[in-house]
Amino acid sequence: MTDHQITCITKKPTHSDRHEHITHVGGAGWYITREEAIRLITNGTNRFYVYDATKNKSAWVEVVRPQGRDAYLRTDPDGDLKDNLLWLGECRA
Repeated sequence: MTDHQITCITKKPTHSDRHEHITHVGGAGWYITREEAIRLITNGTNRFYVYDATKNKSAWVEVVRPQGRDAYLRTDPDGDLKDNLLWLGECRA
């Protein structure tokens, strides 16, 4: 299993659901779709995390599958690092 730090995200500009509007995630030298990240996490070949340098903490990214909706990514809630993906900057091409 390979661990990857997510350092940026890309969001749909107009979407009412704050989780599903993440379309891509990226890190040092890589950039993939949300669907690809979900597939890699689900099949157990990769893990993704977000690091908060101000708190010197990291949180694992998990797949959430709400009934009747598309799966989405979020950080594992731990009290300090709630919804860390949404606080990341936009990925730049």
